[in-house]
Amino acid sequence: MKLFDEMPRRDTVTWNTMIGGYVNYGDLESAWELLKSMRRCGFMVDGHTFGSVLKGVASKGCIDLGLQAHSLIVKTGYGGNVFAASALLDMYAKCDRVEDAYVVFQRMPERNSVSWNALIAGHAKARDCDTSFLLLESMEREGVRLDDGTFTPLLTLLDDPEFYELTMLIHAKIIKLGLESHDTVCNAVITSYSECGSIEDAKQVFASASSTRDLVTWNSMLAAYLAHSQVALAFELLLEMQELGFKPDIYTYTSIISGCFDDAHLNQGKSLHALVIKSGLELQTPISNSLMGMYLKSTKIYVDDAIEIFESMDLKDNVSWNSILTGLSQYGLSEHALKLFRKLQLCPLDPDHYVFSAVLRSCSDLATLQLGQQVHALALQLGFESNDFVASSLIFMYSKCGIIEDARKAFEATLKDTSITWNSIIFGYAQHGQGKAALDLFFVMRDSNVKLDHITFVAVLTACSHIGLVEEGCSILKRMESDYGIHPRMEHYACGIDLLGRAGRLEEAKALLEAMPFEPDAMVWKTLLGACRSCGDIEMATQVASRLIELEPEEHCTYVLLSNMYGHLKRWDEKASVKMLMRESGLRKLPGWSWIEVNNAVHSFNAEDHSHPCFHAIYQVLEELAGEIKNLKKVIYLELICDLGCLD
Repeated sequence: MKLFDEMPRRDTVTWNTMIGGYVNYGDLESAWELLKSMRRCGFMVDGHTFGSVLKGVASKGCIDLGLQAHSLIVKTGYGGNVFAASALLDMYAKCDRVEDAYVVFQRMPERNSVSWNALIAGHAKARDCDTSFLLLESMEREGVRLDDGTFTPLLTLLDDPEFYELTMLIHAKIIKLGLESHDTVCNAVITSYSECGSIEDAKQVFASASSTRDLVTWNSMLAAYLAHSQVALAFELLLEMQELGFKPDIYTYTSIISGCFDDAHLNQGKSLHALVIKSGLELQTPISNSLMGMYLKSTKIYVDDAIEIFESMDLKDNVSWNSILTGLSQYGLSEHALKLFRKLQLCPLDPDHYVFSAVLRSCSDLATLQLGQQVHALALQLGFESNDFVASSLIFMYSKCGIIEDARKAFEATLKDTSITWNSIIFGYAQHGQGKAALDLFFVMRDSNVKLDHITFVAVLTACSHIGLVEEGCSILKRMESDYGIHPRMEHYACGIDLLGRAGRLEEAKALLEAMPFEPDAMVWKTLLGACRSCGDIEMATQVASRLIELEPEEHCTYVLLSNMYGHLKRWDEKASVKMLMRESGLRKLPGWSWIEVNNAVHSFNAEDHSHPCFHAIYQVLEELAGEIKNLKKVIYLELICDLGCLD
């Protein structure tokens, strides 16, 4: 710019160079001011001027400036210029105005591959698969040359197993045209095959590109391995790319870290955490987000690590807030989640539907109706009331707070076109003991051609269990696969065992567990143990508890449940043995908590709690209540004696 200011004579090329420089630097505001100065100085704009400015507008999504540029193009007579018109078309497409892009396209006197590619990319971005491929056919019919810019956006649409054959056809066309060596096309083909379910085809494409791979190619294959849960191969690839001189970038790290949340790979995830610190990348927002996600997805013991990363971040984006709030909500740390939500409201970021969903779940856990209603009002204010995830959380929150009528209102306000909200309202009615209403909704959902999923059947089986519809529930479980094409999962068998156990049919519950096509997990065994307690079968409970202790030796609930059963049956020796085993294992019973909302504040308590600032007054009221109950018992006893005397 200094050099530009010192030039005694400038021409249009000079101005265009400077405008293009600002656009490439990401400073659209300065580029626009320079465009205005150029015109004030009497220089004529041309197609290259508009090309640079519109590129900046498309990058920033500033549609208002784009409309002004369009007016200027028409005013200066450049509407027929292929370079300016292509840039204009591209701007509209990238600003999600594909209809306007199509109008520009139709009015172009001359169209080249850039014009066609921009229109295809716009429709691909809008997920309009049919129009995108119709444009490809039209482009071929008109004899326009297909290039890498044609196929790359089309391949982004092929992201489901149903598109596998179409992906193969497009790949064949790419090979026929000799475009397979283009990096962008090769990378897109790898991703498309992976998302269509064929990791083997993705590997073949990657192997065939050995001489033309760039960092994006390696990242694409890395992401493919991780998408198919082949974490070991992903790590091998990571080492190989570094041996060949490719330095991992932010995308590489975020991808590989995201695959390290389970027990088998968490240590490698910690090593990667150390590596990004060593590389000086730990403060990069995307990497911090991935590390938070890794720790939050593993186990509850790593929540503090995730919180520490979150607190250390200089720049938190929506993903950062979504991750931490969702993680805290899922682990039951709802008070902490709500405190963080208050902090978010002081930030310039607007909450999105993920934030509202997590916060409403936290309100549900604490049964804080007043706060939940305030969050509901904020969601309405920001226009999220029709979002399925927010609506689902609202239904859940009102159900947990005991107001099923408001849960139904939240459900009725949705479009009712996906299973998300249907599942929530069916669960709500099931938890309120209104199993018939839940089943009626299930049949309406089925008849409305809403796609049922595995969660739908968990909700329905729960409803059957709560109201004792044993035969109906067993029938639904048996017909899941044959009638609805959904294979029963672990949670469905757990529901079936609970259904039979509540009905006192313990042997059938045990038989169902033994007939499962896969090894039952701890959740299923816990359900059977609960059924043993309900039926008072201490012998079977002992066998089930032994299996559970093998699976989860550090879970205190199994010991406590078994100990309580022995105590109930006055088998004190066995109870003492369980208590001793628990002490030897270093376990202790975690106290249960209760909470109540008063004047929009949540107060938490556990047994014999003295931590509340008003505990003296609370215990005084408890003593008064206990005294009143005692006096009432005396009155009832005396009235009973009198009644008996009258009968005599």
